[in-house]
Amino acid sequence: MTKYTLPKLPYDYNALEPVIAGEIMELHHSKHHNGYVTKLNEATEKYAAAEAKSDVEGMCAALQAIKFNGGGHINHSIFWTNLAPQNQGGGTPPEGPLAEAINKEFGSLEKFIEKFNGKTGPIQGSGWGWLGYCPEKKCLCIVACANQDPLVTTGLVPLLGIDVWEHAYYLQYKNARPDYLKNIWKVVNWKNVAERYEAALK
Repeated sequence: MTKYTLPKLPYDYNALEPVIAGEIMELHHSKHHNGYVTKLNEATEKYAAAEAKSDVEGMCAALQAIKFNGGGHINHSIFWTNLAPQNQGGGTPPEGPLAEAINKEFGSLEKFIEKFNGKTGPIQGSGWGWLGYCPEKKCLCIVACANQDPLVTTGLVPLLGIDVWEHAYYLQYKNARPDYLKNIWKVVNWKNVAERYEAALK
């Protein structure tokens, strides 16, 4: 059976300061994401055991835990790569096909960010804001997802995810989620987002 593991960050915990404090990054990665991985492994084991006994109720219960914790693992694994220190390109505007697609769909990068923050900021409780690619309509979409629901369940390809669970920002920004959303664009790794976009087009 596959054992899921916590991916290493491609930068130090304090590398995104002052936008995201090192303490937040360490807790977010080593505690929260690691917790999702641990519980995902437990849930997949429970599912396998229930399936072996043809225990449909047990399988259904395990699937709920797999969706939540698996979603947390998927979402965070994308999130870490969507960010980069400013001295490693974080915040540098996108170029090429992705920039062209953003301009076509939203008018400009600035208008995209305004629309993205406008849809993500009001999420009630916990969730994620996503820039996704729709293979069917061949266009970019902004989507808000509750809790840890992974974007792939909507049929979209995830390109850029912003975590708006309180554990992602509260130690630094308190209840000012809009300030967190305003600043995080300074460390968005548009190169990574562009690579995801170009892969989605193939």
